[in-house]
Amino acid sequence: MANLHLWVVFAASLILLVVSAKKSGDVTELQIGVKYKPESCSIQAHKGDSIKVHYRGTLTDGTVFDSSFERGDPIEFELGSGQVIKGWDQGLLGMCVGEKRKLKIPAKLGYGAQGSPPTIPGGATLIFDTELVAVNGKTLDGDKSAKGNSEL
Repeated sequence: MANLHLWVVFAASLILLVVSAKKSGDVTELQIGVKYKPESCSIQAHKGDSIKVHYRGTLTDGTVFDSSFERGDPIEFELGSGQVIKGWDQGLLGMCVGEKRKLKIPAKLGYGAQGSPPTIPGGATLIFDTELVAVNGKTLDGDKSAKGNSEL
């Protein structure tokens, strides 16, 4: 009888653990959600391209830890070169200028177990709302300025 009681307690604990993990919003693999894609995709991001991206980064509890939208200044970097977290290098590949994506990035493709104190705790899943503003200086308007101020 004692063994049955222990088994029931163990099973209940396991169920509670699984339910709380799902509620937390943590992910174990990169998730890419396309929120908007232009009808025409004439300019696409590839490895080695210089890209400009607007973003809003949040934790799974909704806390915003960084946003280029609020600053009015998109980040510029070389895609696939390790200048940003791996989740970005992977999650922005093939994106069209003007496209909007939501990236859910597991800790292993973000800041890992150490996090980025004080704003990003260790082991944190990161959620980014992104918009590709320019690739190699080319925007949807065809100009070379790439000064995107749009909101998601």
